[in-house]
Amino acid sequence: MRLKEFAKQVGLSPTTVSRALSGYPEVSETTRARVAEAAVRLGYSPNVNAVRLKTGRAGAIGVVMGRAGEFHFAEFMAGMAERLVAEETDILVIPMADPNHEDEMQLYRRLVESRRVDAIIVHSPKPDDERIALLHELGMPFLVHGRSAIDVPHAWLDIDNEAAIKRATSHLIDLGHRRIAMINGRPGATYALHRDSGFRKALQSHGIEPDAQLIANGNFTDELGFRFARSFLEQPNPPTAFVAGSMMTALGVYRAVRSLGLQIGRDVSVIAHDDVFPYLTADNMVPSLSATRSSMRAAGSRCADLVLQLLSGRSALEIHELWPVELILRESTGPARPSKP
Repeated sequence: MRLKEFAKQVGLSPTTVSRALSGYPEVSETTRARVAEAAVRLGYSPNVNAVRLKTGRAGAIGVVMGRAGEFHFAEFMAGMAERLVAEETDILVIPMADPNHEDEMQLYRRLVESRRVDAIIVHSPKPDDERIALLHELGMPFLVHGRSAIDVPHAWLDIDNEAAIKRATSHLIDLGHRRIAMINGRPGATYALHRDSGFRKALQSHGIEPDAQLIANGNFTDELGFRFARSFLEQPNPPTAFVAGSMMTALGVYRAVRSLGLQIGRDVSVIAHDDVFPYLTADNMVPSLSATRSSMRAAGSRCADLVLQLLSGRSALEIHELWPVELILRESTGPARPSKP
């Protein structure tokens, strides 16, 4: 069915119908609802190419995917897809295989100049992130998943990483632990810096000096979690507790603890950050895993929603969301065992 035929069926002009379906603010809610109901009932769908030619929009949001954090990225994308499916907005994923800095900046510049997307979501920002400056300079709408200290106005959504790790570490200290190790994310990323700050503040507020020999950074993988945890546990004065940056890291910590004949929750306590993966749940780990919790899928859905708001004219300066993180205690944390004489 063409637009003119559909408009005749609804009893409105083609212009009004087109504006109602495009979400123009001057169209009343009553008219918009009437047109939407008729479109569903009559099976009418606007010609996508015609809409894009008329509006000048590509009908897509761009996301650059690196090799690190594939599980997190998949959950984030699932959340985006759930939100965008009703908007007939596509997701354009651009793969990036560990490029150098110049390659990465060129990739973003090429994506903007190609006009294949209407907006971009930037992941894992750094405190002085040049991607943010570049996108602002090029006039491309964008949203940052995370935060950056760069002096450029931008929209962002983040979880309170510092408060989450400070709370988790403080809980371990309250249980009597003094030798606490942390396996953090990639060095230089804002979220990793915030987590490091929360970890150190919790220790220092209890009169404990952070031990650099018990702090490691790297991608969130089971293998790195195992290597780091094993090396810490083989030290002359090993940790009695771990703060793990992700569920995947926690899997590696569990393996390392067991490989030395130790028991999680009794000999070594573990708290991790849980991004709520449907295929790896803290409740189903043995023993069940204490964790700070924030859904990556929910973040993806909300980021997509905020990008749509940007494209509808909302100012980037109005979009600053910091989500609190809950701490759920389970069987993997327990009192520190008395040290052997």
